[in-house]
Amino acid sequence: MNAFSVGQSAPGRASTSVAVSAFDVARVRGLFPALGDGWIHFDTQAGAQIPGAVSSAVANAFRGFVSNPGGVYAAAAHTRGIVNAARVAVSDLVNGKPEGVVLGPSREQLLNSLAESLSARLGLGSEVVLCRLDDEANQVPWLRVADRGGAHVRWAEADIETGEVPGWQFEELVSPATSVVAVTLASSTIGTVVDVAAAAQAAHRVGALLVVDATSAAPYELLDIERLGADVMVVSANRWGGPQVAAMAFRDPSVFARMRAVNPDPFAAGPERLEVGEHQYAMLAGLIASIDHLAGLDESSVGTRRDRLEQSMFGLRQYQQRLLFYLLNSLASTPQVAIIGRAERRIPTVSFTMPGVPAAKAAKRLADNGVCALSNVPSQFFAGLGVPEYGGAVTVGLGQYSTPYDVDQLIRALASLG
Repeated sequence: MNAFSVGQSAPGRASTSVAVSAFDVARVRGLFPALGDGWIHFDTQAGAQIPGAVSSAVANAFRGFVSNPGGVYAAAAHTRGIVNAARVAVSDLVNGKPEGVVLGPSREQLLNSLAESLSARLGLGSEVVLCRLDDEANQVPWLRVADRGGAHVRWAEADIETGEVPGWQFEELVSPATSVVAVTLASSTIGTVVDVAAAAQAAHRVGALLVVDATSAAPYELLDIERLGADVMVVSANRWGGPQVAAMAFRDPSVFARMRAVNPDPFAAGPERLEVGEHQYAMLAGLIASIDHLAGLDESSVGTRRDRLEQSMFGLRQYQQRLLFYLLNSLASTPQVAIIGRAERRIPTVSFTMPGVPAAKAAKRLADNGVCALSNVPSQFFAGLGVPEYGGAVTVGLGQYSTPYDVDQLIRALASLG
């Protein structure tokens, strides 16, 4: 495969033919043993496939130690080393500080801990700003705490045609009463990248905390908590090929001392104040391996892990954006397919409807043809558009291992529904 056609990402952009970048998708596919099953995986929102190096790291950790880090013996010291190394790896991923990284089993648990620790700030007379494009994981904790404390909730809306979230909204939504602004970096359903910089400017003007869920963007974009101006950034490793473990990075680690602890241990300090229960230590070993995997997507990358992440993610993004254009163009040319949203800047995630064909039926037809895709993913944006009433939407997302052949198979299966 030397080239593939790419289509328009928005009306008016001409189709062209672009050579494949230095990113070697054939080599990368060889790193994923699960791809040997012959299935085509467009279900990245439910979790990407696991590289062999990650599964080996988890298995070796289970075989090598099972210990509490509080001891003075060698196994305990090794466990402490895994936890510390996981914080360092996440800090490299987001360009943050290791002492600002909170670890946990899921983003839901971490965001719940954060909301509970800040609940005193969300009482009567205070406000929280949320985004309609965000996943429920970054909505429900704030809604629950705001409802309990009497805080007022305001919403950043997405344009019903483009799916974009106009940045000027944040200046109007954020007021001196705002305590927390919680937004997604990228939509898990329509791929829109949100103007987090605009949200940061508005939040910091009044001293509000900006919480950014970067879970859906992490597999595709190089994250930089400093550049974005996020105070807190959340990621979930299963989205890029890691185990079921998550992390929450704080730009300023000194804030832990001013937050109410949720850890029942009275001696917990720093990020441990927001960590509940014991860590899944073998999973943390897999987390480290998964970030090293991302840094090694470009075989020629050199330097520190952060340097290699920058090089590898650049090559991956170039390849996936071309493949995204091909996917969008192919879907647009398929009868009965209506793509939802057309944001200029987006990650390679697409949702579409098929009038007269329920999304569940379309997903079943895809599965019958060896293609994994999701249907009826919960979304406030979809609910506002009335998508559920018209049969729901199918959501597909590209992985590190996706190819033009995979897109062609998707389109063939959808065309058979026409």
